[in-house]
Amino acid sequence: MLKKKVLFVCTGNICRSPTAEGVARGMARSLGLEDRFHFESAGTHGYHVGEAPDPRTVRVARARGYDLSAQRARRVSEFDFLSFDHVLAMGRDHLDWLRRACPREHQGKLRLLLEFSDGDLAGEVPDPYYGGMDGFEQVVDLVENAVAEMLKELSAPQGRT
Repeated sequence: MLKKKVLFVCTGNICRSPTAEGVARGMARSLGLEDRFHFESAGTHGYHVGEAPDPRTVRVARARGYDLSAQRARRVSEFDFLSFDHVLAMGRDHLDWLRRACPREHQGKLRLLLEFSDGDLAGEVPDPYYGGMDGFEQVVDLVENAVAEMLKELSAPQGRT
């Protein structure tokens, strides 16, 4: 069975998208689905290429049981649109950026992560970078909800490929 490849995208790849990657890996593992998925994250901008996720992100994720320690920031590349089955943006600005960068034949792979959410109608994972720890907690809450729904949808026989 081929693994479904999912890329999570935010701005600098140090807060929201690494959280989504770590949550997705952890949840897939706990559900026995890790052999069915491959997860990565990237940023629309190269501000932090090669850096570890923000220490606040790491701390909040660790407290919830997710390990982000091996992750390093990278920028979205043209190859990502070819190699990933799903490219999930944290916010509308990221989705707009991805739509401009993505070849027409791969546009169907793009969507907001929170489109999978069963509770957030705003559709965006807010950037916690300039706020307090409660913002990082909120990111994990939103991401956990959306990733749980994403795993259900994408692992179902009729799930999007």
